[in-house]
Amino acid sequence: MAFVRGAWKILVGVKDALVLFLLLLFFGLLWAVLSARPNPATVTTGALLVDLGGSLVEQPEETDPFTVLSGAAPVSRQHRLRDVVRALETAATDDRIKVVVLDLDTFIGGGQTTIQRAAAAVDRVRAAKKPVLAFATGYTDDSYALASHASEVWLDPFGLALFTGPGGSRLYYKGLIDRLGVTTHVYRVGTYKSFVEPYTRADQSPEAKEADQALAGALWQNWQDAVAKARPKAKLAGFIASPDAQIRAAGGDLAKAALQSGLVDKLGDRIAFGKRVAEIAGEGSDKRPGSFRHTRLANWISANPAPTGGRIGVITVAGDIVDGEAAPGTAGGDTIAKLILDGLTQKDLKALVVRVDSPGGSVLASEKIRQAILQAKAKGLPVTVSMGSVAASGGYWVSTPADRIFAEPSTVTGSIGVFGIIPTFENALGKIGVTTDGIATTPLSGQPDVFGGTNATFDAVIQSSIENMYSRFITLVSQSRRIPVARVDQIAQGRVWDGGTARQIGLVDQFGTLEDAIADAAKRAGLKPDQAVPVYLERQPGFAETLLQSWARDDQEDSRNADLLTRLSRQRVAMLFGAVKDAEALANGPAIRIQCLECPIEPARTAPLRGSIVARLLEWFS
Repeated sequence: MAFVRGAWKILVGVKDALVLFLLLLFFGLLWAVLSARPNPATVTTGALLVDLGGSLVEQPEETDPFTVLSGAAPVSRQHRLRDVVRALETAATDDRIKVVVLDLDTFIGGGQTTIQRAAAAVDRVRAAKKPVLAFATGYTDDSYALASHASEVWLDPFGLALFTGPGGSRLYYKGLIDRLGVTTHVYRVGTYKSFVEPYTRADQSPEAKEADQALAGALWQNWQDAVAKARPKAKLAGFIASPDAQIRAAGGDLAKAALQSGLVDKLGDRIAFGKRVAEIAGEGSDKRPGSFRHTRLANWISANPAPTGGRIGVITVAGDIVDGEAAPGTAGGDTIAKLILDGLTQKDLKALVVRVDSPGGSVLASEKIRQAILQAKAKGLPVTVSMGSVAASGGYWVSTPADRIFAEPSTVTGSIGVFGIIPTFENALGKIGVTTDGIATTPLSGQPDVFGGTNATFDAVIQSSIENMYSRFITLVSQSRRIPVARVDQIAQGRVWDGGTARQIGLVDQFGTLEDAIADAAKRAGLKPDQAVPVYLERQPGFAETLLQSWARDDQEDSRNADLLTRLSRQRVAMLFGAVKDAEALANGPAIRIQCLECPIEPARTAPLRGSIVARLLEWFS
């Protein structure tokens, strides 16, 4: 009986603890709702504070409630490109905004084309005779590509500017796979289709290295040209070629070296920078040193909503293309297709613009999206494709129905090739004494046998399927681009091209932004220029997701404690987490893919959470 009474007390205690926890959670969430940020449409005359802590993306990922609730995984803010561009362009013509402040202290980057579009919006502000001031503790390639367009570039005296250019190492798993006894069966077409190389080689093939070097060289030259145009007096070439010599000449002072090279205009901490902004915008109401009157980016976006009532549908294909449904930031084939078809039936659309920012993925999902786009053409709607930073492999597959393709010189595209990869574990099982045996009624019985290995018949069937898929791919490109199949085969082979070269070889039609593509679609649809108003075919976030995003934004403040080198190291360490993703993709498929390995991806989500919501609730109530 004593045991029963003790067990009962434990159960009652657990029950009471759960009730207390739920009450704490309820009142904590109630407090969060009631103490949410003030009216987002409130605008203060002074500065527009564009704090780009996190990354700049085409389509932000959906906030994962379990990630935010547990605090178990890193989170960083993701800013939608078109929101930032609209904010800057409306600020250029609004008398309430006296100065634009670019806070790039925790900016971890974005695609090269994405940043160039934001930089063009900064140029619009300066063209309106309004100053733009940028501040950071450290500048890297991405942050400086944006900051260089500011009228004043500030750097913390303890900071540095460090430009690395595209390139670096990637992980290869052949040695580990051999040690584990796993056999990777690879089926592919394309000399340069190197996505499978990490599973089949211990290093990069000469063909892949040649293609990568050409692509990186073109992107890096575009970066240097853009920065040199924005800051023609900066000694950029010398700083890039021998940064160590520049630093030695400055007595080892990294910030001073950046100043002497003309990369930055002023050295000063946040207080000094804030006082400079206050000279233009006015002092902040709290009277703290370095405060200034300002409107935050989110508030300004809310106060300046995008025009509505458009008749040009814009669908965004961003992230990996995957089978089934997926949240924003990943292009689920079913999700994208449904958005397109719903838009065609529920909205009075006159044209369709497909914004692509994807390295590809599943063949079936890519084809499902393409078929949905073809439904727009079947209804007589002109279709224009606008390529973002990346539109390769599956991203190019979904672009083939376009009447016209727009890209940028730094767009990464092409990678027209197909591959398949299936792991089998016969050798791994043999190491622990496990073998397989059985009977077969046909050459394909039990295939693919992941425990006993594939046979020659199955391998031949899959290779034929891959070759047939590749033939379909280049035929689609040939028909849409009006290029002979033999010529497409020459420029395909899985090779990745920069936008400038892609235009020369006929894979894209012309350079231009998303806005240019929308204007082209309007013209083709017979609409007047003032009627070229887009309607974005996408799911809007609900209240709960908005609240989670707001909560997650608060965590970004902690990342200011990390210096530039620490943040760069974190991004490189994130490669290890990429290895887990690669292993998952190898095990779970899809087996047949049109995906690009060389394509630049969005920066790793490295900003740490301060702690879980549960921990914060306990902290508040204690």
